[in-house]
Amino acid sequence: MVKLGVILDGVSRDLDHALSVMGEFGLWQAELQYIGDLEVGDLTPDQIGDVAERLAVWDCQVSCISRHVFAGLPVLDTAPDSPEMRSHLQDLSHCIDMAQQLRAPLVRIMSFRKEMILFGDNGAEEWVVTTGAWDRLLTLMEPAVRMAEERGQTLVVETGNGGMVCSAALARRLVDDLGRPDRLQVLWDPCNSLYAGEPPYPEGYSQLRNGYLGHIHIKDAAVDPARARVSCCPLGLGDMAPYLQSMVTALERDGYAGSVSLESVYRPRGGTFEDGFRQSVETFTTLFNPSGAEV
Repeated sequence: MVKLGVILDGVSRDLDHALSVMGEFGLWQAELQYIGDLEVGDLTPDQIGDVAERLAVWDCQVSCISRHVFAGLPVLDTAPDSPEMRSHLQDLSHCIDMAQQLRAPLVRIMSFRKEMILFGDNGAEEWVVTTGAWDRLLTLMEPAVRMAEERGQTLVVETGNGGMVCSAALARRLVDDLGRPDRLQVLWDPCNSLYAGEPPYPEGYSQLRNGYLGHIHIKDAAVDPARARVSCCPLGLGDMAPYLQSMVTALERDGYAGSVSLESVYRPRGGTFEDGFRQSVETFTTLFNPSGAEV
């Protein structure tokens, strides 16, 4: 059975309040991104110990430590030994420390800044492909995967709108090209990939079967790539709606037992992100747990 939770700061950066709201709905997988004024990886060991105590009060587990490691770095203009790379790798190291202190199975990384066209032929390779970008991405990602291997930690790379890996197909290619699927898996955000032109099911999901899928973010939105526009909405009322049930059925069929986080990024007019969470959470739990069993 899948394990259901939420990215906590999408409800509130007040940890106790976010945990209490999560507990209202029987969710027990907390994905940590920001706590108070701090991004994960910036907390001291004592602060992490305090987080562990508060999680225990609510009987919660941590599904993923989700810092924006590598986000926004230009792939062709970032040298492997640059100060920026060293800083992000240090952040990753701190996130692994936090994950291991909190017994979190996963640490998220991002995939640098997006280049639009990475592959092509019949003339495209000369005129529109960003030559060398993918190979440089592999070079830059290698130290992160090696660090994870040395420290016994699993990383997940998110399919992000602004990153080189924006689809399940590219995420799978990255995992294959780096060659260590035991240490790098995919954090699939199918709504992000829908914006990139990849239907979540069956196209997206089919890329991630058989060992690639480490974690899932679920949200909904109306996406309009031609106008570079996204409008968030309650789960089941946007462009994800036609795919949700098929995705869940496939996950059940294939025995996915990882975590799924509701990503609470919808804020109704005049309301809060917590209000948006409350407008989506019952759809989320019913979709992934129609029997109402403990999640």
